[in-house]
Amino acid sequence: MLPTIVLVGRPNVGKSTLFNRMTRSRDALVADLPGLTRDRHYGRGVGASMPYLVVDTGGFEPLADTGILQEMARQTLLAIDEADVVIFIVDGRNGLAPQDKVIADKLRKSQRPVLLAVNKTEGMQRAIVSAEFYELGLGDPLAISSAHGEGVRDLVELALEPFAEPDAEAEAPGDDSKVPKIAIVGRPNVGKSTLVNALLGEDRVIAFDQPGTTRDSIEIDLQRGNRHYKLIDTAGVRKRGKIFEAIEKFSVVKTMQAIEEANVAILVVDARDGITEQDAHVAAYILDSGRALVVAINKWDGLEEDQREWIKREIDRKLKFLDFAKFHYISALRKKGLTELFVSVDQAYKAAMAKLATPQLTRVLIDATTQHQPPISKGIRPKLRYAHQGGSNPPVVVIHGNHVEGIKDSYKRFLEGTFRKVFQLSGTPLRVQFKQGDNPYAEPEKPKSGEGIVSMRRRKVAQRAMMKAKREEEEKKRKQGR
Repeated sequence: MLPTIVLVGRPNVGKSTLFNRMTRSRDALVADLPGLTRDRHYGRGVGASMPYLVVDTGGFEPLADTGILQEMARQTLLAIDEADVVIFIVDGRNGLAPQDKVIADKLRKSQRPVLLAVNKTEGMQRAIVSAEFYELGLGDPLAISSAHGEGVRDLVELALEPFAEPDAEAEAPGDDSKVPKIAIVGRPNVGKSTLVNALLGEDRVIAFDQPGTTRDSIEIDLQRGNRHYKLIDTAGVRKRGKIFEAIEKFSVVKTMQAIEEANVAILVVDARDGITEQDAHVAAYILDSGRALVVAINKWDGLEEDQREWIKREIDRKLKFLDFAKFHYISALRKKGLTELFVSVDQAYKAAMAKLATPQLTRVLIDATTQHQPPISKGIRPKLRYAHQGGSNPPVVVIHGNHVEGIKDSYKRFLEGTFRKVFQLSGTPLRVQFKQGDNPYAEPEKPKSGEGIVSMRRRKVAQRAMMKAKREEEEKKRKQGR
């Protein structure tokens, strides 16, 4: 197991800046505003003598007994329970605060190893700045600057010193390339964090009856059965005209980034509100990003039968463009419908990452054009010759032919539907691209002086693929004629 370092401190002392410095990332939102971070944020520390995990926490208000501050404090206490080492961060420019003493008492009672880091000491005499923090009774204060990186490496090495003999398994970095990334997205207060907690079986992120509770995108590891996933809980996306705080604008950006980095997006919709215009906007962004999609209609258990029928009609009317996606009617609070939801997530991920062989794609293309030829455009009928896969997540099918600029969108959708049906690509968008090419049957010209042989080889490869598909088609017709 990798050692876990947890960053703790009152609001706006630089915890998220230190987190980004330790992970060499920008995963945690940073701004000159107290209370920006609210949930636990996990990352993999780099740049030290051994790998480790680092956890960013929200501003610690130990005496809070109501509202969001109490939930933030509870999340911090849970993080401390998971810690191998706690780094208690204080503000060297503002000096010792009464709240620092309360936090120090809590940390002593936790019986976890604690290092005291005095942050924001750049350009100052460190010994003088750190002197007053001896009063906390947590050992020698270590002066650092998380913004400038001063003293951070020494602090991390000191924290990792008790774990200087890691096992071989801990030294090997994990391979996340084959772990599906699932982004939970939607409008504010539709139940995204509740869904994450229901899937995890614990109160991992703050779920609070207040829009905008989640501000950052939080990555969490999940295991269901024998499969591993990485869940990304995101901030709610409001209409542009309703985004007033600068921090909320950053949250929307982080949500969009989470969609781009994910393999599958779960769009959570509040059944009580119906399908809003903003739901359709978020769905359209997921579609434009090419991400596989599953739609979760949440809070379904609290509706009457006539309301349910109305919601289904709204889905058919407003989300018709998501005909490739599976819709599930769930209750995240009561954990109903989650098994079926993840079956569709697995199917969508499999479809998004599918590998499509060139001979099979070409054969399906020939069958499709035989059944329904491309319409004539400007007196010329486009000729589609062969197809190959041009990418995945989403799957991209590149079709080569002549006069492809005349192919209409309706015929493109016909081909998309055909490929989707034959290859069972459920839950993912499919991109079909056309490429104007030379006739593979034509005699290749001799390369001119200075011209490479690559183009001739490409023509020969295309010709062989086409001839193979044609032979298979003739053999198929011959067998049917018997």
